Amino acid sequence: MIEWRRISKTMNAQILNMFGLARRAGKFAGGHDAAFESITKGKAKLCFLTTDASERLKQEFRNTVVYDGRQIPLWELDCTMREIQLATGQKCAVFTVTDAGFASKLQELLSKEDKN
Repeated sequence: MIEWRRISKTMNAQILNMFGLARRAGKFAGGHDAAFESITKGKAKLCFLTTDASERLKQEFRNTVVYDGRQIPLWELDCTMREIQLATGQKCAVFTVTDAGFASKLQELLSKEDKN
């Protein structure tokens, strides 16, 4: 089952900090081409979209994460490209996390946030 959830504006600093850690660890693929490549090569564990991503980009990645039997969780965050840039140093509307450890911790934090 594909997860597709909108996360509230109250997203805590831990989640954004995890994105920054993943970027510094080299486990972050930001931007269209890098995210698309990580998904198609089977490296992506989670995929994220920002609210200010274009509808075309959102639809493309909704299709990409399930194409050819893929089951990559997709999260639409209630934050902007600018907020991601402040957390990671890279301005992007779509990005993936390519490490299972980071992905597990992020899903735990996002699930907690989603329940609030």
